[in-house]
Amino acid sequence: MLSREDFLFTIGYDGESAIVDGKARSAYGKLGTMDLARKGLYRAAYSSALRSGKASEMEEFIAYFSALTGGAYRNSADMSRLFGVEEHPVKRALAL
Repeated sequence: MLSREDFLFTIGYDGESAIVDGKARSAYGKLGTMDLARKGLYRAAYSSALRSGKASEMEEFIAYFSALTGGAYRNSADMSRLFGVEEHPVKRALAL
């Protein structure tokens, strides 16, 4: 299972390994969902809300992002399609 920080900054997969943006992980990995969103790191913020498993955190992010973009995003499935983020079981992470 990937760490939270690795999951937030996964940029792709190579077989059973996640490819992680190591520089972004180091710089922003400890930030919370809304801190990431306010910095413009929307994909990482969505990943953070998804990983938290908290409905309130997801709802707050969706409301923030929808207001910012004028979009009509209603749920996590809408955001998952937009950002192309899903949780996958991987055995290790490779930071670049």
